[in-house]
Formats: sequence, C-alpha cells, structure tokens
Amino acid sequence: MASGYGDILRARYATRLLAGTLVGRLPNATAAIGIVLFVRAEGGSYSLAGALAAVYGVATAIGQPLLGRLVDLHGQPRVMLPAAVVSALGMAAFACTGPDTLGVAYAAMAVAGLFTPPLEGGLRALWSDVLHKEEQVHTAYAMDAVAQEVMFTVGPLLVTGLVSLWSASAALLVVNVIGVLGALSVVVSRPSRAWRSAPREAHWLGALRSPGLLALLGAFLFVGTALGAITVAGVSYADGHGGDGVYGWMMAGLGLGALVGGTVYGARQWSGAPERRLLVLVALLAVCYVPLVLTPGAAGMVALTALAGVFLAPALACAFIVVDRHAPRGTVTEAFSWLVTTFTVGTSVGTAAGGPVVERGGTAWGFAVPGFAGGAALLVLVCTARVFAPPQVGAVVAASSENDRNGAAEPGFSAGHRA
Repeated sequence: MASGYGDILRARYATRLLAGTLVGRLPNATAAIGIVLFVRAEGGSYSLAGALAAVYGVATAIGQPLLGRLVDLHGQPRVMLPAAVVSALGMAAFACTGPDTLGVAYAAMAVAGLFTPPLEGGLRALWSDVLHKEEQVHTAYAMDAVAQEVMFTVGPLLVTGLVSLWSASAALLVVNVIGVLGALSVVVSRPSRAWRSAPREAHWLGALRSPGLLALLGAFLFVGTALGAITVAGVSYADGHGGDGVYGWMMAGLGLGALVGGTVYGARQWSGAPERRLLVLVALLAVCYVPLVLTPGAAGMVALTALAGVFLAPALACAFIVVDRHAPRGTVTEAFSWLVTTFTVGTSVGTAAGGPVVERGGTAWGFAVPGFAGGAALLVLVCTARVFAPPQVGAVVAASSENDRNGAAEPGFSAGHRA
C-alpha cells in the first residue's frame, strides 16, 4: 500500500495537484458546518441554518455540472479561478451581513454555492495525464478518497477552532481565503494549464445520457442525505453534551473513520466488477449508520460517528471507477461534477430535513434519518441492477481511445475518463 501511494505521490505534479485541490475544496467541505455554527452564534434557529445550508448546497449542485461543462470546453484556469473568487466573495458577504437580512443571506448563499469551482472533477480529469497507467489512476482514486477524509477530519476542527479563538464569521472568511489560494495553486500548474478535454458528441444531456451513471447518481443522492442529516443532528447532540468542541470531534470522528476505511481499501488491487463491489460497500455503509440512534455519551458518540464513516471513502473510491466506466466519451469533468452535484443535493436535503426532524422528534430521530437514507441508497442500486451492470468490454476498450495520445489506451481505461 505505502509503495503504491508513494509511486503516485512521486509522480511530477501529483502532490501539488492533490494538496491544492483539497485546500481549494475546504470552503465547500466545511460550508454546512460553518453555516450552522454561524447562524446559531447569531441567534438563528436550526431550521434557518438548515435552510441556508440547503440553498448553498442546491446552488452548488446546479453550478458544478455547468462549470464542469465550461471546463471541458474552455480549460481549467479560465473557469476555476474566477469561480473560486466569486464564491469566496459570496460567503464573505454572508459573514459580514449575518442571517438577519434574509434576502441578502439567501442571495449570498446562492452565489457562494453556484460558483464553487469543480476542483474535485478537475483533479480526476488530470490523473490520467499525470500518471498514464490505469492501475495507478485507480489507486489514485482511492488515495484521493482517503486524502479527502483528512480534510474532513481536519476541516471541522479548523472551523470549530477558529470559532473558539475568534468568531464564527471569522471562520467563514478565513476558510474561504484559504480555498482561493488552493484553487490558484492548481490552475497555475502546468498539467492544469495544458489539459484539454477529448472531443465530445453534442448532446444536451451530456454525461446524463448514460443509464448506469444515472443509477449511481441516484444512490449517492441518498448517501449525501445521510451525511447532511448527521451534520444537523450532531449539532443538536453537542448542545446537550459539551457544545461546539464535542461537535467538532464528532465530525472529525466521521472523517477519521472514512480515512481508516479508505486506507485499508486502497491497500490492495481489487478484482471483479466495481459495480458489484460498490453494492456491497453501500450495504455496509447503511448498516453502520443504524447505531447512531443510540446516542450514548460523548466518547461513545464519537466512536459511533467514526464507525459510520468507515465505508464512506471505499464507496467513493469505487464510485469514481464506476463513473469512469459509464460516463460517455468527452464528458470528463462534467461526469464527475454530476457525482459531486448529486452528493451535494443529498447533503442539502439531509440538512434541510434534519432541522425539523430534530426540533419535532429530538436528537435520536435526527440520527435515524441516516439509517433510512442508507437503506434507500442500497435499494436504488438493487432496483437498477440491469442498467448498472458492468459495461461491455468492447465498449470500454473503444472508449479508451480517448487516452491514445497519452499512451494510456488500455482495456478498461475508459474515456468518460481523463478523470
């Protein structure tokens, strides 16, 4: 495992691109936490916090595939850096005006979300240029998912630490400045500046014309819902068990669990169709959400949130490969951006639903939502098994011609790819 990850990180530009993307995505990764803490600090309700986070999430969901398509057409630097700056300005406006002026608050959330740069899809579009070999790209997907969990572990602690040392508004401002710097690091790199998408067939649906991709997106809509509900229910739990510090450790525990799970998953090369493997991983993910309803003491709750995260990174890493196999040729950044979009929509649904559920039924009912959502994700994959089946080998090999000019045209290295 260490040697596999080490080979990737030793590749020229790989470490810079991975680190820059993670830093650049920090504002989006911590937005729900930052918004909830800021609204609560200003005296707003859980429902208002959930609604504002939902607006941000829905706007992000709309913006990601649109910006992803623009990246495919015009390249990364011309789209991603301006988008990162505008998104940060939207969040700064929210931090300075507060949630009391509702019109401004909702507009700021919409701008910040809509212009969130598609750095995640952009990184996966660059891996084949940087690494060239199929097995290395698949390992990079696993490393990518693991590295994200480092961010999701550190991010909540960073936000709650800034809130404790300074203020909730300062936390929003600092995190977004850091995000712009991360995006800048990526787009000025040589691979980002040189990258161009493969020619694509003109079709208004773009990547969404793939039935297998649609099935995957439907499942991960519910996985996102589970995570969004945990975010809101966690705040409610922490209010009665030690405050913001406990909440930060719970969210960090969720990320830590995914970090451990993703590291173990990436330790080996997996045989068999990733579609079937993903079905098992989603089932295990759903099972691990169920114990959250027990709501034990703070230490026990942190342990349960860590358990809830164990199969998240493996499921994401496997999903990246599935996207690669099912996405139509030339839809590169857009295809991966749709995965981000559906995940974000799900998170927004979870945060929006979590607030009223907590207020009406209590914290335990808030933590019941992830269990139901995980079961729904599994049900989607089971019910769409026919269209979600592994694509025909011949089709995958034909698609892999996208990578010919990079010397990477290997069977199974499909051209939804440059991702």
